Amino acid sequence: MQLNEHDGKTLFEESGVPTPKGLLLFPDDLSEGRRLELTSRLVGIPSPWMLKAQVLSGGRGKQGGIVSLKSLEELFTNAETLFQMIVNDRKVPLLRIEQRADITREFYLSLTLHREWGCPVLTIGRRGGVDVEAIGAEDPENLLFQKINPFAGLLDHHIRTAFFHLGLDRDAAKAFWPGFQTLVCNLWNCFLRNGLLLAEINPLVLTGDDRWLALDGKVEVDDNLADQRPELRRYERDVYFSDQECRARQAGLSYHRFGGRVGLMVNGAGLAMATMDLLTFSGLEPANFLDLGGGAGQKAMDAAMAILLDDPQVKAVLINLFGGILSCEKVAAALKNALGGRPPSKPVVVRLSGHGAEAGCALLEDVPGNTLHVTDDLSQALAMLKTLVPSRTPVAEGTGGRTPSSSFSSSGWTPVAVAESLRRNRPFGLNASSQVLVQGLTGREGQRHAALMLEYGTRVVAGVTPFKGGENVLGVPVYSSVAAAVSEHQVDVSIIFVPAVVAADAILEAAQAGVPWIVCITEGIPQMDMLRVLNQLNDSPSRLIGPNTPGLIVPGEIKVGIMPGHIFTPGPVAVLSRSGTLTYETVHRLSADGIGQSVCIGVGGDPYVGLGLTPSAELVIADPRTEAVLILGEIGGRAEEETAEHLRATGWDGPILAFIAGRTAPEGKRLGHAGAILEKGGGGIQAKLDRLQAAGSIICANLDDITRLTKEALGR
Repeated sequence: MQLNEHDGKTLFEESGVPTPKGLLLFPDDLSEGRRLELTSRLVGIPSPWMLKAQVLSGGRGKQGGIVSLKSLEELFTNAETLFQMIVNDRKVPLLRIEQRADITREFYLSLTLHREWGCPVLTIGRRGGVDVEAIGAEDPENLLFQKINPFAGLLDHHIRTAFFHLGLDRDAAKAFWPGFQTLVCNLWNCFLRNGLLLAEINPLVLTGDDRWLALDGKVEVDDNLADQRPELRRYERDVYFSDQECRARQAGLSYHRFGGRVGLMVNGAGLAMATMDLLTFSGLEPANFLDLGGGAGQKAMDAAMAILLDDPQVKAVLINLFGGILSCEKVAAALKNALGGRPPSKPVVVRLSGHGAEAGCALLEDVPGNTLHVTDDLSQALAMLKTLVPSRTPVAEGTGGRTPSSSFSSSGWTPVAVAESLRRNRPFGLNASSQVLVQGLTGREGQRHAALMLEYGTRVVAGVTPFKGGENVLGVPVYSSVAAAVSEHQVDVSIIFVPAVVAADAILEAAQAGVPWIVCITEGIPQMDMLRVLNQLNDSPSRLIGPNTPGLIVPGEIKVGIMPGHIFTPGPVAVLSRSGTLTYETVHRLSADGIGQSVCIGVGGDPYVGLGLTPSAELVIADPRTEAVLILGEIGGRAEEETAEHLRATGWDGPILAFIAGRTAPEGKRLGHAGAILEKGGGGIQAKLDRLQAAGSIICANLDDITRLTKEALGR
């Protein structure tokens, strides 16, 4: 959740970080009836003033969005102009007026959670302001970065190091140190208390009366913590979002609007991104990204259909659902109810596959009219759309797949003996005889998925729910703590189905009890909480998969998670994925084409997860059944390419296939998964594909490529 400057400064002020006095202005404040009231509110903020457009994107200053004022007449004239201003395709909805500061020096200061480094980072700059990036080009040593241990927190030496980097002379340093120390300590407390992902002050200034002042503020709150702390949502202003975005947010949908003509509704972020790419490559540009999520209840379906059918830009709708644990029949019933016995007002193509698909298709047969088209095949759904919406020139799919021979023959990797060493020394270790503990067994989701795991043949031997020890669920004994459970049972793996607010502690409880494997299904854990968990697991023998994972499965032996077991078949391909529904779609296609799987691990869609792709890859190639590795990745981060490079460097000579979802996503958009964002300045998707190919990976350009290229790689 990104805050505007005014709200960010309000948060700073509440935490003791000094900011200029200011007021938030709405368009109505300029009306004749309210000008006198506005004048009285300004009594405590002496002129001269600065008037600033309040937007959620950068670059406003260079576009004229910051104006210096000396009088009330200038205020009203300039405010009317700024309220008509367009910044990055959005009209300015709010303004901030604040006292102009007497600036003697400008610096840069920020705290951020650094995704790649996996820790908070304190950054200080000798110079700051709107051109801080240009300053970095001419003075690479301007910015100093310090990593902060998420468990130990900000320490005095971090603040001292930052302060002395500013280069103040000795007398000035002695005078300004106390205020700087207090400001940075308060900023850190604000960062922690409010679950911030970013707290940036640019510029941080020294004033003519020797005060430190946060002249500008950029703040981003972790949505996961905001879900736990509703008071933080007071900063979420609807004026920055379209009507569709507001309705989607209220219904719990992940939604972004694009410029295309085909409305898109999918269950699962990974599958949604892959479908979005498929539409673009087919010349059917998506009008939006819309992820129904795992629930897809009536409220979500009603909102989704209203958003898509009411959008004049949308000429036709594609609903692409793969029923894993979610039943297509349930979603079809919700869709039918949302239509209310009427035909859709524009063409809707519904693709239902997987669990409950046949019953779901049957339910939709009697929807009146001829605007609803139902199929169980995605290729057929695309063909239907092309008859309903004339396709334009398809977007090139980019880097294609290499043959295994050209990928591996002259790579110069370490000898195969290294991989054989990995096989001997790092066994996967989970099989049909492994015993499973369910943390949260007495809850609805815990019971539901424990029953499905038992049905698959998984040995669920115990459950844990605090204060419910002695109960029995599904014939499984329940204990009040993990320690009590492991004292009575051998536990090889614990699976966690508990709310996000207690999930981090549940992981640590399992690790403290010595459980070798921990699978955390829970999503929505605050990022700082996960960094602390991972820090404490560094020296632990426990291995964590997740959070926000569908779990893992060794087909025909053990299922630990929420994956639909019926689509998996034993075979030679190890599947590693950051997405649940994308995994189901892909595995369903592989199995239908006679390609089985040795193991499948969903590493999790969050920025900070346990094993991640690379360590998981080491484990799966240690399984002698694995002949090929298939990586199902997403935009954002570098995990996929680093995994391929690592496998080659350690001697794996088998095929590595990679499919990256979200290749056509707009830069800077976060699509569903917290980890799925196409970063600015990071080289983009092409840099990821280039590195994967350089490591000898076979690139699958779209979903239809996966089974064909996998067969070729296996020599079948």
